This record gives sequence, structure tokens and C-alpha cells, in this order.
Amino acid sequence: MSRAISIVGLSKTYPRSWSSPAFEAVKGLTLEIPQGEVFGFIGANGAGKSTTIKLLTGVLKPSAGQAKMFGLDVHDHRARQGLGYVPENPSLYDYLSPLEFLLMGMSLHGVSLPAVKAHCMGWLERFSLAGVAKKRIRSFSKGMVQRVALAHAMAIKPRLLILDEPLSGLDPVGRKDVVDILGEFRNSGGTIFLTSHVLHDIERLADRFGLIHQGRLMTVQSPADLLQDEQTLTVRSSGSLALQGFVAETQGRWRIDVRRDQLWSVLDALREARHTVLEIRPTMTLEGVFLRYLGTSANAPEAAGAAPVEK
Repeated sequence: MSRAISIVGLSKTYPRSWSSPAFEAVKGLTLEIPQGEVFGFIGANGAGKSTTIKLLTGVLKPSAGQAKMFGLDVHDHRARQGLGYVPENPSLYDYLSPLEFLLMGMSLHGVSLPAVKAHCMGWLERFSLAGVAKKRIRSFSKGMVQRVALAHAMAIKPRLLILDEPLSGLDPVGRKDVVDILGEFRNSGGTIFLTSHVLHDIERLADRFGLIHQGRLMTVQSPADLLQDEQTLTVRSSGSLALQGFVAETQGRWRIDVRRDQLWSVLDALREARHTVLEIRPTMTLEGVFLRYLGTSANAPEAAGAAPVEK
């Protein structure tokens, strides 16, 4: 399978002032992402996520190593053909309208369509912006600006999306719409590299995820890997009768953590007690993996001397 992104030994060192040493924000990152995959990139603030994205998009030059997109070095302009990029805080030409901004993007990316205006309006409609298509962006809220940037990224007919916190500033309805659109893009064969603090959305979208901590890639896993590593399930129910082994969360709501081989017997007990099953999910979540790796590395010698930098 051909690779959308290939990174080998990528490092970035930021110089410091005379009184402090240089800081290595990304340290020897090696990663391959095949075409058609959704890859979630997670980590705390200062972990190196945004620096990695800036290296991938050619905004920064690496101190060492190499990054390629579709077989071309990221500093070759041809590598960015078909790249839809949305930074965490998009800075758009706010004197333009959303329609003008999308039309400009189509022109800059060399996307020629017989009905380009209708194409752009279709994407503005998908992101609930058709009603403000001709208003100036400077009057928009953060969430609306985010949707304009996402509509622009989709309108250029991308083969790869690089999204830094794409759900930032969106309300719950907007988040669901964006997750649905990204899911459709994945199903059509598109590749996505995204970061998000909303780990639940990474779990819903990503085929694999990578955890970066203090500039180093700590692990790359798939949701299936999580299930293999953690064999317990959390079962939640509602009912008036207390059952052995269940913990009361609130009045009439209960929780128990069980092994997978115990699940059916627990469900039988709930049925006999006339409980309603509210939820069954793996005990280990992406958030749990994230916190576990942070805890594992907290005592590493490197962690004690790490200085805060931009995300």
C-alpha cells in the first residue's frame, strides 16, 4: 500500500537565549501512514504535535530527518498538491466572504470544475454556512471561522487532510457534523492526520493513534490493540434492586467492572432483576492509555528538565 506520509528520524530544535539551552521539540520521530488511513496524533500541550504538523506542511524546516508526502519531500511544492490543512486557530482573510474564500482556494489549488460556484456552495451548505456565504468573515464567531476553514479544506478535493484540533470551538451539533463529514471522506479513500483534545472523537474516527510525549513518539496502537491489552468491561444499568458486585453511581444507577468471560452472566442477572442496561464499554479507553503513558514517563530523567514550549 502506498504511503501518504512517511517520516524518518524527524527532529526539530528551537534555539534559546544565551542563558538557556536549545530545546528539542520533536525527537527522532519515525512514522508511516498509508493512504486511506485516519491517524490520530495525541499528546499534552507542549508534546510536539503542532511542531510536527508545521514540519509536515513545510512551515518549519527540520533540524534532522526527513518527512515526505506521497513520496515527495514536504518542501517540494508538488507534495502539497491535494493537501487540505486546517490549523488549530485558522487565520483567514477576514475581509472576504466564505464563498469568496472557497473560490480563492479552488483557484490557488488549481481545481477546475464546470460549476465551481455551485461546488463551493455545496460545501458551505454541508457546514451550515450557506446562509452567510456572502457575509464578511470578520463578523464570524470562532466556531464559524473553524467551519469556513474546514469547508475550504474539503472544497479543494483533497487526497490528504491535516487537521490540528479541527473540532476546536464547535458546539456539539457542529462537532457531530464534522465527524460525519470526516467519516465520509475516510470511506471514500481519503487520508486524515489529525490532533484533538477530544479523545472520544479520535476513538470514533481513527484507524490508529500515536501518542507523543515530550517530543518522542511513545506508542502507536489501533483500537483493536486497546481491546487486546485490556480484557475488562464496564457495565452500567438502571433499576431499583441492588445487585451483588454493583456499585451505586447515583440513586437507581449502577456500575460493575467485569472480565469479558463474565459478561453474559452479568447480563442474565440484570434481566432477572429487571434492570435496564445503559452502557457496555471497554474499561480501557484512549484517555486511559494517554494517562497511563504519561504516568509511565513522569519519572523519566528527561521529564524533570523539560521546559514548556508551544503545543
